[in-house]
Amino acid sequence: MRQNKKRFSDLLIEGISDIILPVIHLLTASGIMKGLLGILAAVNILPQSSETYLVLDAVADSAFYFLPVLLSITAAKKFKASIFTAVTVAGVMLYPSLTAVMEAGNNLHFLGLPMKSVIYHSSVIPILLTVALLHYVEKFFDRILPELLRSSLTPFFSILAASMAALLVFGPVGGMIGDALAAGYGWVYALSPVAAGMILGAAVQPMVIFGFHWSLIIIGMNNLAVNGSDTVLPLMGTSVFAQVGAAMAVFVKSKDAKFKTTCVSASLSALFGVTEPAMFGVNLLLKKPMIAVCISGALGGILAGMSGAHAVAFGLPCLVTLPIFLGDGFLMLVAGCVLSMVSAFIITYFMKFDADGDRKVESTLGDVTSEQ
Repeated sequence: MRQNKKRFSDLLIEGISDIILPVIHLLTASGIMKGLLGILAAVNILPQSSETYLVLDAVADSAFYFLPVLLSITAAKKFKASIFTAVTVAGVMLYPSLTAVMEAGNNLHFLGLPMKSVIYHSSVIPILLTVALLHYVEKFFDRILPELLRSSLTPFFSILAASMAALLVFGPVGGMIGDALAAGYGWVYALSPVAAGMILGAAVQPMVIFGFHWSLIIIGMNNLAVNGSDTVLPLMGTSVFAQVGAAMAVFVKSKDAKFKTTCVSASLSALFGVTEPAMFGVNLLLKKPMIAVCISGALGGILAGMSGAHAVAFGLPCLVTLPIFLGDGFLMLVAGCVLSMVSAFIITYFMKFDADGDRKVESTLGDVTSEQ
């Protein structure tokens, strides 16, 4: 039997998820800490001018600042390049004296070639492009160099070639792509924040099924790196809380003690930002609750869009990351998340389906299909 080749879009999504997923929880943890620091500073318990705040801010911001280093590790594994070489190249991009010049907005020249000023910390695209190239660079030098010299000269030439490609080509190109993504999303958001909130609120969870949500996460990361704030992440939040509400309604409707336990644990997981158990283990399994999730995500998304709330640090939207959205529109954003959760519960509860019988039918059909 001839196997169907994966489409480029499938490979791209799979690659993005393999590269970013390992660091998502680390970035979320950093976002939680940034949010807590924001609360402490806002109520003047821990002033931003204090030395304690300076230390804790470094702890909270380190993962996001050195994001290119973290992504160089996961990208090297995905692209089958040397991890140590990839990390070294990421270090070149973040080297303090070089970073200081570029953050000042000064362009450089290398052997007469212009080197555009690009800020690499917290960036995503330049390091991914660079490590993808590194795979081919290393293979090239391994092929042409004598075996006796490969262990030392392949890293030497690879670091040099990849670093120059990053600073002269991929940095500027990645910067332009990042600016274009930020500007494109900004244009759509400016056109109608309410429409953007409603569409994202309805579409994010179905996008998770196919892995398409990674594109939104990248835009959110990029917006934070380019603009220092982001509106994608708050608009994604309502659908997360909708999963919680729908799963809890299924818990109430179910009579199966084991499945009720699954519903509770899945709801708690979604409340803390991991929606897959609630989606795949409860709501999508029964189909109709997933419809309620999309409707309720859109309803809450309207309020989220109206709020104008921004994320000031990265964090997948959930109960513990809400502090990263502190500022203008925060209360309306919270209201949108609550609306999504409550409406998902009500809609799911009054929908006509058998929480236990329909699930067993789905499971039986799945077993028959797998046996065939």
